[in-house]
Amino acid sequence: MNTPKNRISGAGLGLRRPFLAELIQHPPAQIGFYEVAPENWMSLGGKLGKQFRAMTERFAFVCHGLSLSIGSSDPLDEGFVRDLKHFMAVHGIERYSEHLSYCSHGGHLYDLMPIPFTDDAVKHVAARIRRVQDILERRIAIENISYYAAPGQAMAEIDFFNAVIAEADCDILLDINNIYVNSINHGYDAAAFLRAMPGKRIAYAHIAGHYVEADDFLVDTHGAPVIDPVWRLLETAYDRFGVFPTLLERDFNLPPLTELLKEVDTIATCQRLAQAKQQRQVA
Repeated sequence: MNTPKNRISGAGLGLRRPFLAELIQHPPAQIGFYEVAPENWMSLGGKLGKQFRAMTERFAFVCHGLSLSIGSSDPLDEGFVRDLKHFMAVHGIERYSEHLSYCSHGGHLYDLMPIPFTDDAVKHVAARIRRVQDILERRIAIENISYYAAPGQAMAEIDFFNAVIAEADCDILLDINNIYVNSINHGYDAAAFLRAMPGKRIAYAHIAGHYVEADDFLVDTHGAPVIDPVWRLLETAYDRFGVFPTLLERDFNLPPLTELLKEVDTIATCQRLAQAKQQRQVA
């Protein structure tokens, strides 16, 4: 049942183990929900397992997968999906998301690889998403990924993404930074890409920082503060689609929690300003 405890809203933060004890003892009021990679927590026991359970009993969580490899030609790991279903039930987690990518081909590749933008790939990956949804008995959210090459490309990225979402009848995890990174690396208009997405399917969003290799080459690292153009793109998304839950991703070069909370506060400020703007427009 979707109770107030597990209904995500507001500004979120990815849960990292170095902050776990601090978050349990002094939970920040501005964090509306947390996100975890289920692969990192599903088999965890002992002290960390108990601490994690203490968190999920009190706060809303989402699962963001890393290893489903939804676009792979390898057989879908249905055993993992069933284990995931049990994990989500135990912890009262309603939402699961994954990347529109693959990370296995006869073995794990340890990276998120882009799926060829073709009609055949649309049908292949959409069928696998539908199967995951059937097993989990819920809709999942699929994330637009960053990519650095597009082998076999037969259609535009936005057309491929929208076709998969429609064919699979799934939701969207909107990654704002990925749109910005791709717009620089592949030379397209980030705002136009954003406006072309089916906004009613957005379940929640990610925002993150990246590494600047060159003026025309960005690397999606989740290892730096969010920059102003990415914040502005988030504001554009709220203006276009309304306010939706948005989570700060920070995976590397972790600063103190107080620094991350400043960025969570920025998300919340963007949400409040967008809501106030929309209320003025209605009045």
